[in-house]
Amino acid sequence: MAQVGERESEEFTLVTTKPYFDLPTACPLCLPLFIYLKLAHFPFSLSFNSIFPDSDQIPYVESGTYVAYNNENGGVIENLKRDGIVDLDSEFLSVPDWVAMKAMISSWLADAMMYELWVGSDGKSACKIYYSDLSWPIGKVLFLKQVYNIKQRLGITKDNAEQMEDEIYKRAEIAYGALSTRLGDQNFLFDDRPSSLDATFLGHVLVTLHALPETSVLRSKLLEHGNVVRYAEKHRTELIESSSSSSGPQFRSVPSSSTPKRGSKPKSQPKREKTEGEKTFKRRARYFLAAQLLAVLLFLSLMGGNDAGDMELDDEDEGNAFD
Repeated sequence: MAQVGERESEEFTLVTTKPYFDLPTACPLCLPLFIYLKLAHFPFSLSFNSIFPDSDQIPYVESGTYVAYNNENGGVIENLKRDGIVDLDSEFLSVPDWVAMKAMISSWLADAMMYELWVGSDGKSACKIYYSDLSWPIGKVLFLKQVYNIKQRLGITKDNAEQMEDEIYKRAEIAYGALSTRLGDQNFLFDDRPSSLDATFLGHVLVTLHALPETSVLRSKLLEHGNVVRYAEKHRTELIESSSSSSGPQFRSVPSSSTPKRGSKPKSQPKREKTEGEKTFKRRARYFLAAQLLAVLLFLSLMGGNDAGDMELDDEDEGNAFD
């Protein structure tokens, strides 16, 4: 049963990347958090940041002076649990199978998703999710930079690329089989009630089904498990489609980090003072923008000063995502 803290009466805002592919957000990190809050019946509004879509601080949740960033203290869900705001997992933490499957989703399936989005496909899905609002030169360079970063993170080189691809897909196949067996015909993975395990897995499955191309190897492996597909689509209908026409979160777009993320007052009224959370994010956003600009310049200088082999960027990495 969900444990919801006393702060539920406060107004919380979830900030993610923009909606695509008929999902409230197609970011593999953002969608599980959206689903987690919905499974907990936790009221929140939804805003989108299109200026810094690949910031490692996104997704984040804020309310007044409280902010929980993705890149701090184990992520937003762990922060919400630790701070006593909303916790779906308190009764599962001592269940060995639950802990093992959570680790499997967070490692094997997370790696497979990263590989598919940035390396194993033409990159169009990743570019639409993260860079669709950026100019072509910046988006192109940031995409290539991220491909390089993902290859480094996964340990992929030209010499072991084929072996690593086989290993990534093999692990994903094992994970899908284990999770499908565990799920059976239940509505949830454990004790037929929701937890962050369901939120994480549902987010992965829905991005795989709706955001990855039909030629995706990962998608084809997932489609072999009909009960998992039915499980995901059932919850998509209940948590996402129904919320858009009922009492679900309010959808707003924030064009920049300095724009208030909650409802703005009429123009005739005095402008409210920014919250500490907004001030903090604006300050960090400036650092992030400077860091991204520096990263782009460094990346371009490396591309100009090193041969293609040193950078481990194959010709196909250029792709046609921005063509």
